[in-house]
Amino acid sequence: MLSIQLNPFPELRTARLLLRELTEADAPMLLVQRSDIRIIEYLEREPDTTIAQTLELLSLIKRNITENKGITWGIVRPASPDVLLGTIGLWRMIPKHHRAEIGYALHPDYWQQGIMSEAMAAVLAFGFEVLKLHSVEANVNPRNKASCKLLEKHGFVQEAYFRQNYFFRGQFLNSSIYSLLTPEARQG
Repeated sequence: MLSIQLNPFPELRTARLLLRELTEADAPMLLVQRSDIRIIEYLEREPDTTIAQTLELLSLIKRNITENKGITWGIVRPASPDVLLGTIGLWRMIPKHHRAEIGYALHPDYWQQGIMSEAMAAVLAFGFEVLKLHSVEANVNPRNKASCKLLEKHGFVQEAYFRQNYFFRGQFLNSSIYSLLTPEARQG
């Protein structure tokens, strides 16, 4: 079984980005993102409507980090660390199976700029090299072609397609499950 250690919080840096810990100061921008229909269109959840909901989420994120159950980074540019571009994280960690699920969201103003791809590369490297995960999973609405394309670009393989396994707003929806094995396992 893995021994996950997320404290102190691990900041990640890329050529253009800083992946940093989220704080309560991020709540207003996070609320904007969690209520933007373009961002949540494929997430099958109701939009946040109050800052209290966003603060509750930030509290859960903090608790998950403290308890080594999951980690979420705020994606920012180093020159503007208070402008939240989006979030990315490893959650639903299963240390017994050396596995975690990846989740991410990016404000539409920053789509099609390679930002999420750059952030994902850093998070996957952290997951495989530092946390020693064996695999990372992603659960995606198959209609979200941009997300599917991003996952495939990073080597994820669709392993399952669940028909009508999710009920939201009066209809049953489908899910695609993608998975990526650690580089060592991919070579074997």
